[in-house]
Amino acid sequence: MAPGIGGEPESSDSLRTFGAVVQALREHHGLTREELGDLVGFSKHTIASIELGRRMPDLDFVEAAEEALGNTGALKRAFKHLERQPGLAAWFRRWAELEKLAITLHTYECRMIPGLLQTEAYARQLFLDELPFLTDAQIEANWDARAERQRLLRERPNTAFSFIIEEQVLLRRTGGVEVMRAAIGHLIDVAQLRNIELQIMPLVRESHAGLHGPMQLLETPKHKWFAYMEAPECGVLVSDPKSVSALNGRYARMRSQALTLEGSVSLLERMRGEL
Repeated sequence: MAPGIGGEPESSDSLRTFGAVVQALREHHGLTREELGDLVGFSKHTIASIELGRRMPDLDFVEAAEEALGNTGALKRAFKHLERQPGLAAWFRRWAELEKLAITLHTYECRMIPGLLQTEAYARQLFLDELPFLTDAQIEANWDARAERQRLLRERPNTAFSFIIEEQVLLRRTGGVEVMRAAIGHLIDVAQLRNIELQIMPLVRESHAGLHGPMQLLETPKHKWFAYMEAPECGVLVSDPKSVSALNGRYARMRSQALTLEGSVSLLERMRGEL
């Protein structure tokens, strides 16, 4: 199990307060968690996590719960005061909130191992390489946030995850031989999970649909698709259906161009043995 996967996430006063407001309004209307979940389109387990302050609520939940619980405005006001997760860049936080509820999540990466799949040692090397340099406290906050995101792989077994990683990322030996060997070993382990598809894009590929750069795509429980693309010091959340459809098409083409699931694991095992 990767570092940071397992156990309950740390809560905060603002999350617990928001959850208490949800619970009070739900009980005032005589609803069970399952009944409220049916009204707002979320599972009873998600309702419980929000009420207990363990999950950052999504804006879709807040809007749906407001309508289901009397349109008092209390949830929208409380939502504005929630403490956003430390260690996440401001431009990434909205995507991270959507990520928690996604039923489908696609990731293509050509620069580094995706954050959801990084080992602690690999991630810390990336933080050490940041410029301007990060403080020790910032590095710890960054790792804590990344480790919490990685819980998604274990906590959402019904979510379909797909990752495409460029072979060159694994040849770079970020952090040194031992760090990379462990990182590749972790990828091999993760690839065994039944809800995760991991493919490697080979170093030599005459036709490549991903030359525009890394991308992420997700599908919400309401079957709406979003995309996210990142550049230094900024990120773009894409919701326009036409644009997202084009990116989905590009990702689908890459899945056919990358190695098969079995071929990818075979390559990873060979690369680990050669380090």
